[in-house]
Amino acid sequence: MQLGFGVLRLSSRAFWCMTPRELAAASAGVYGVPRQPLTQTDLLALMGAFPDDFTS
Repeated sequence: MQLGFGVLRLSSRAFWCMTPRELAAASAGVYGVPRQPLTQTDLLALMGAFPDDFTS
C-alpha cells in the first residue's frame, strides 16, 4: 500500500484494481528488477538475525 499510494500516487480505485503482477511490474519500474530470489540459506540467516517475537 505504501508503494501504491505513497510512491506511485495511485488513487484508491486504481490501486485496488491492480493485479499483484501489475503491482510487481510497477515496483520493478521504480526500484529495478530484483537480482535473484532469496536462497534458503539466506532466508535462514535472516530468520536468525531477525526472529519473530510473538510474546509482546
